[in-house]
Amino acid sequence: MRFYQRTKIRDDAAEAALFRRRAVVSLFGVLALIGVLLSNLYVIQVVDHSEYQTRSNDNRIRVIPVAPNRGLIYDRNGVLLAENQPVYSLEVIPEQASNLDASLAELSRIFAIPESDQQEFLERIKARKRFKSTTLLSQLTEAQVAKFSVNQHRFPGFQIAAGLKRFYPYRDSLTHALGYVARINSNDVANLEIEGKAARYAATKDIGKLGVERFYEDQLHGTPGLQEVEVNSRGRVVRTLNASAPRAGEDLYLSLDLSLQKRAQELLEGHRGALVAIDPRDGGILAMVSNPSYDPNLFVHGISGKDYRSLLNDRSRPLINRATQGQYAPASTVKPMLALVGLEEGKITEKTRIWDPGWWQIPGVDRKYRNWKRWGHGWVDVYDALVKSNDTYFYELAYNMGIDTISRYMLEFGFGQYSGVDLKEESAGIMPSRDWKQVRYKEPWYIGDTISVGIGQGYWTTTPLQLTEALTVLINRGRHFTPHLLRAKGQDGQLELTEPSEHRPLVLKNTKAWDIVHKAMIQTAKKRFADAPYTAAIKTGTAQVFGLAEDAKYEKDKIAEHLRDNALIIGYAPAENPTIALTVVLENAGWGGANAGPIARALLDHYLAPEDGATRQEIAKQ
Repeated sequence: MRFYQRTKIRDDAAEAALFRRRAVVSLFGVLALIGVLLSNLYVIQVVDHSEYQTRSNDNRIRVIPVAPNRGLIYDRNGVLLAENQPVYSLEVIPEQASNLDASLAELSRIFAIPESDQQEFLERIKARKRFKSTTLLSQLTEAQVAKFSVNQHRFPGFQIAAGLKRFYPYRDSLTHALGYVARINSNDVANLEIEGKAARYAATKDIGKLGVERFYEDQLHGTPGLQEVEVNSRGRVVRTLNASAPRAGEDLYLSLDLSLQKRAQELLEGHRGALVAIDPRDGGILAMVSNPSYDPNLFVHGISGKDYRSLLNDRSRPLINRATQGQYAPASTVKPMLALVGLEEGKITEKTRIWDPGWWQIPGVDRKYRNWKRWGHGWVDVYDALVKSNDTYFYELAYNMGIDTISRYMLEFGFGQYSGVDLKEESAGIMPSRDWKQVRYKEPWYIGDTISVGIGQGYWTTTPLQLTEALTVLINRGRHFTPHLLRAKGQDGQLELTEPSEHRPLVLKNTKAWDIVHKAMIQTAKKRFADAPYTAAIKTGTAQVFGLAEDAKYEKDKIAEHLRDNALIIGYAPAENPTIALTVVLENAGWGGANAGPIARALLDHYLAPEDGATRQEIAKQ
């Protein structure tokens, strides 16, 4: 029996219809996808064209900042005090070096490069792109540059790069006034970001750390330039598209007189202390010396740990600017100001006399406050009290005036507050008062505290700069200039003189009081300046560093050196029309007149009657 398989007949019409439906659906799907693609292309090419063009340019074009040259610093006579010197370094572009290891080995024989430094250099190269320059040696001497130059053909890829670094030609003579620049650290970066100045320092490696360099950083730094370059996908520069040159910082002309500054440093040699000299006619600082000092060039290239520890651990504290940060009891140097207040307040007159047996007592109190001359000066008036520096007279004057009156007037002279000098490194000192003691010690003010203040001791402390500032107020009969270092600034030879700033003047009703005080200071100077070709006015001071018992005798040789008295002197000249006012403070040197006096005389001679016959007053007026 045969069975036949049933054959299914194809329905071509149905299959064709199905195919057409599928083709239409596929076509619409393709068209939809093409539409989406075209829509995205439209958005990219038309709607968001600017954004993507900017992104493209950001990947292709880079803006490289160019560091400006730092402004120079001069003294009042145009002598360069801080300059920018060329420095040389040996750099290599790794991809251009045929055999880097062999080249390093050969260079190590020429420059004596330690193997550890070679390994450190190779590690740094691995972290950088091979077409970028990497520094192998820095601070090359001219001899080293010459030695490499004659051998450069042997070292493909290696080259000498030149730059500028700050240099202070007078080294430790001006450190505490000029300060120094050093590498920007993380704290500097944080401060620049807070101040919104980070972009200005993108290409800058150094920043002012102390002194004038720090205070006038904005003026000295300058404005960076920009270089617009095209780079490929690997970051290699293909070509320079555009460039704008940086603008150098402003040059500063200070009121300092380099000759006077160097002479002051010579005179302080061997002493711990400070000297400040000011032109009383405008407050310009002529000299500011703190001794001991240090070479600021150590910090420019990065000071070694050993050198920094040496400075930090030095018991003489060379890092401290004693002229603006050192706090000393003013001692008898403030007696002219106290006499002036007594005359103004009517507590004394020109003829007021007291008997000095060598001591003074608070009424009803047994303790005796001793005069420096143990057997006393007998009858003394204000004139005698100033010339002889009689303590007894000023004990009684302070008792009669009271601390409130003393503190109020001394603030007018600038004591106990910042002077406004153009330096960040300054202490305010202490002008004690009832409120100050209550806040500081949680104790009331006692009359005995006032007696000590009456001779510039006790809680009263001042800086040498403040003391000189107060002296200029005395010289100017109440006119009060702010001490300052900047005299002029500018660029390309176009200088702009700075106008002196003034505090509120001290106005006295008793105008004759000025004459009495000035006459006494001139008389005080007569013995020491008898043969000088000018008339000077001075007041000396000897400040106790620690308190003696009531009847104890000060014996220098039996006291530790750091506990001996400080020697002070203030003075000005020519007395008829002063052009210089100065303060000298010597730590633990002893008697003020005997030790600080010769230094003041020598400095005034140098300024007003130099051996070479130059007219320093004429120079100062320029």
